[in-house]
Amino acid sequence: MSSLTIATLGSQGEGVADFEGRKVFVPYTLPGEQVDAGIDGERGTLVRVETASPHRIAPVCQHFGSCGGCALQHVATDVYNTYKRDQVINALRSRGFGDDVVISDLIPVPAASRRRATFAATRAGQEVLLGYHRARSHTILAIEECPLLRPAITAALPSLRTLMALLLSRRGIAEVHVTETANGLDITITGGATEIDTNRRAALGNWIAQSSKVARLTVDGEQAGARNAVEMHFSGYTVPLPPASFLQAVPEAETHMVRLIGEAILAATKPKDRVADLFAGLGAFTLPLAARNEVLAVEWDKDAVAALTKAAKQPGLRKIEVLRRDLFREPLSLRELEPFAAAVFDAPRAGAQAQATILATSKIRTVIAVSCNPATFARDARLLADGGYVLTRVTPIDQFLFSPHVELVAEFHRPRK
Repeated sequence: MSSLTIATLGSQGEGVADFEGRKVFVPYTLPGEQVDAGIDGERGTLVRVETASPHRIAPVCQHFGSCGGCALQHVATDVYNTYKRDQVINALRSRGFGDDVVISDLIPVPAASRRRATFAATRAGQEVLLGYHRARSHTILAIEECPLLRPAITAALPSLRTLMALLLSRRGIAEVHVTETANGLDITITGGATEIDTNRRAALGNWIAQSSKVARLTVDGEQAGARNAVEMHFSGYTVPLPPASFLQAVPEAETHMVRLIGEAILAATKPKDRVADLFAGLGAFTLPLAARNEVLAVEWDKDAVAALTKAAKQPGLRKIEVLRRDLFREPLSLRELEPFAAAVFDAPRAGAQAQATILATSKIRTVIAVSCNPATFARDARLLADGGYVLTRVTPIDQFLFSPHVELVAEFHRPRK
């Protein structure tokens, strides 16, 4: 065990200290703290806080420090907000952007607002463990609460353990995906399940019948039961939800994204202009945009494409063309981008390098980027800036509460000649 002085917070929310000429990363610590820690290479394990920071607060969850999900529950709000915003600032500075880019204050989201979660489940003797992985471990921590989750998901935890007792094989490890939808909980189980024989199928039927908050249960790709149609509402429009589909984690964060995108598109386009929504998913941005403009929605996931194609037929929408395309391997070409006045892209964590490279040479006047990874966003932003776009504003959103991650919406404009 060694005594360390924490200097800064690192990119993963860990305290960073110097020890014998190298950096050591110690979770659950804060700058200025004197701590005792076990050291293994560059990893430190907190043993004791000898001198606490005035910015240390009590965590809101009994599992904090054991569960691998949250890293920053011990950080006071002002320091926390600055840290999240600085993640964006530092990523942009590493790519040569300066103080001329407006970085807005972090937009907070409330606790108990996350509408989707993925739990791990396994057996431990006669007991079923259902929860998250422990910090720095593959072992599963059974949880009784989670301050991130919508109340309906938290309330379902005991029932989910009963479900997994019916499904888990003796040594199986399963993923349990739970989404709160407009019609109830959508549950998708992948891996770890034993063979569903006649008796188990009957038991599953009884479980669904007794679980009034569950809309659908899917086990390894097979629908095991459904009580209601499973739908999501995006800006007042209804979209059928395929099992385990991608959604923005927090609806309040999604609302802010839709507002920011809508304001930028409204200022930059006329109703006659067309807009491209790239990596469109289920259409959380496509549908509100189509209330004013014609939209091309491009997405690779076939189930999402089918759902959005159906949703596009609702009244009150202008023409939506839905194109199935892998934009990583086959980004829209310059010729394909010619009809559009504006483009929105919301790529996965890997970013949109291939598409951004082509956008950078296009004549599109306004590009809006949505990202959950400041590092890959900054890389793509550099491509756009080198192509003549001006990055005018970036708005960070705290969609991933208590984690080091941050969502953002950014506006790029091509100056008129």
